[in-house]
Amino acid sequence: MTRAVAHWTRRLVLAPAVVGLTGVLVTTVPVWLIVAAALSPVVPGRLRPLRLLWLLTIHLVLESLILLEMFGLWIASGFGWAIRRPFFERIHYDIVGAYLRVMFREARRVLKLSVDVRGPAPDAFPGEPLLVCVRHAGPGDSLIVMHALVNWYRREPRVVLKDTMAWDPAIGILLHRLPSSFISPRPGDGGDAVEAEIAELASDLDANDGFVIFPEGGNFTPTRRLRAIESLRRRGHHAMADRAEGLRHVLAPKPGGVLAAMAAAPEADFLMVAHTGLDHMLTVADVWRELPMDKTITMQWWRVPREEVPSGHDAQIDWLFDWWERIDDWIDEHR
Repeated sequence: MTRAVAHWTRRLVLAPAVVGLTGVLVTTVPVWLIVAAALSPVVPGRLRPLRLLWLLTIHLVLESLILLEMFGLWIASGFGWAIRRPFFERIHYDIVGAYLRVMFREARRVLKLSVDVRGPAPDAFPGEPLLVCVRHAGPGDSLIVMHALVNWYRREPRVVLKDTMAWDPAIGILLHRLPSSFISPRPGDGGDAVEAEIAELASDLDANDGFVIFPEGGNFTPTRRLRAIESLRRRGHHAMADRAEGLRHVLAPKPGGVLAAMAAAPEADFLMVAHTGLDHMLTVADVWRELPMDKTITMQWWRVPREEVPSGHDAQIDWLFDWWERIDDWIDEHR
């Protein structure tokens, strides 16, 4: 499927379908509440069906409201003519913040979560653009990092994420209107096109921008870890493969995107972000199995001034691997 076909499929088919599904769920919610309440005594975990039903309902209602609001903004912007202007961009960031704020509040209450934040967080550096390198460990942890950047530290993230995320209608439409990049594999170009796209996104960062990239390129699983090591050896990167074998909780970082962003934003310092607590929950089935969670999510920030980053391609790759080894050790200690 071409990008254009996928683009219009998300807007003309999936977005109305989500709104319609939400309408059905809301109008029949008394029935679902009765079913969930009846199942709760016989399903392991205190009130597990009711908790999941509540979170699903909140998510779908918020997603539908976002889609309807963005349709209204599209009309108000002259049917998309001015949708990328600063006034509308700010409104879209406010929408992102509102969704994350409500979902975080409800998840923390319903799932019994707490968050322990350590290190110099982004609000310690007002007026400075930042390159934020985040450990990739599932949608729950990633959303909490984004919530922290937007709502706690008043940053406007520019995000690099996988193209599959665009199939969520609200995420796909919303982030296509904000500075972001949906990365898709492009066999045969050696990664040059992707790196050029990342470099363009990282250019001209404003004082409150945070360029967010997940250097691993995907969530950690044992299978992906082995595939990443095999890929490095197949391409002749034996030293990197040897270092990747020593990583127990993270995938080997892919340096191309990070180095491209670094070159495009020479004035920006780095923030390295590690977190643990929800890293083994990657699917709805994982969430279901763990409810109620009663977990503490620990988040660690490290600021790396630009002058501490070495020059030279190979030295910068070693520097990135050094940091990922440090993050791996931190996860081993705090998991």
